[in-house]
Amino acid sequence: MRFMIIIKATKDSEAGIFPDDDGKLMADMAAYHEELVKADMLLDGSGLKPSAKGWRIKYDADGKTKVVDGPFAETKELVAGYTLIKADTREEAIEWTKRFPMPFELGTACEIEVRELYELSDFEQYDSSQRFRDMGIGGV
Repeated sequence: MRFMIIIKATKDSEAGIFPDDDGKLMADMAAYHEELVKADMLLDGSGLKPSAKGWRIKYDADGKTKVVDGPFAETKELVAGYTLIKADTREEAIEWTKRFPMPFELGTACEIEVRELYELSDFEQYDSSQRFRDMGIGGV
């Protein structure tokens, strides 16, 4: 099972402001991710630049697309970073998530969200699932 730990953005992360903690947060994050590596659970992880450097593709009901450049207004709905892990059970993923370092400085309210990823086995009824397997993506 794969799970994505999603770090929600804050006003500061959207402004590109890093914590003023002499690198403590980065050290805590490195230690946590090193533990995941030792447990053979880490698949990927990274911080995301502010939404001002991003864009969205909006689809009209008729299928036409439109590019909308950031920044995006609803900070609480944005993602500041992620960690992708594999776990044998939901409970194991919860235990590891509870150990995740507070992603921002003390005094900054924040949250993380965890979502399980679909696996290709969830889509075996579609012939095209083999094409993803051949590409080596989608939880082979």
